[in-house]
Amino acid sequence: MKDYRTHLETLRQQAAEAALISALTTVQHKRELFAKHAEHLDALADEVERAMAAAEEEATSTSLTRVCPQHLIPTDPSPA
Repeated sequence: MKDYRTHLETLRQQAAEAALISALTTVQHKRELFAKHAEHLDALADEVERAMAAAEEEATSTSLTRVCPQHLIPTDPSPA
């Protein structure tokens, strides 16, 4: 999971740098290009965050099933 976090930080940093370049350049087509690049990097970072959240959720639910599977099986509340 550390690799994902590192990659996420890198994407966010690159997106910020592209947005800064977009803001500083005086050439219109370069401004548009770097703005679009920043948006794309932000979208990729969002996707990595969603994948991380899904992986953590799946890991949590899987470990809970292994630890206490009896809680997942409905029991008959009436006495036998």
